[in-house]
Amino acid sequence: MKKLNKKEIIKSVKSLGEPIISSLGYEMVDVEFIKEQNEYYLKIFIDKTGGINLEDCQLVSETIGEKLDELDIIETSYYLEVSSPGLDRPIKTDQDIKRNLEKEVEVNLYKSINGKKHIEGILIAYDEKNVTLQVEENRMDIPRESISLMRLVIRF
Repeated sequence: MKKLNKKEIIKSVKSLGEPIISSLGYEMVDVEFIKEQNEYYLKIFIDKTGGINLEDCQLVSETIGEKLDELDIIETSYYLEVSSPGLDRPIKTDQDIKRNLEKEVEVNLYKSINGKKHIEGILIAYDEKNVTLQVEENRMDIPRESISLMRLVIRF
């Protein structure tokens, strides 16, 4: 088996993990494969309605861990972490966007639109090319490819 690069590892874990995690009643939100100090970490973020607890993380970790060990797609040794993405998690997928319609979001852009690289507004619509925000009195279509980060605005 050829050695997979970081992108290929993430893609493989997503395609392997999504049906397993979905069958357990969770949503796979994101996957990261990172090196911290001299250790590699495979981080899988999951969610479900009502939130995630420690038992949820343990169940997914054991189930997905067994399958990853069996398939042995990651050549180097690593630590598997399964966790909730947290309140300030990035909004990335169509499912994330749909779940957050009518909520206030902040959007950071790769390059400015109308002189702004940071926009806050109510997420009101989306399609495969754009997300639409209500920014004060204006509707604003933002190309999805221009978005570096989108997440909920959290006010305390």
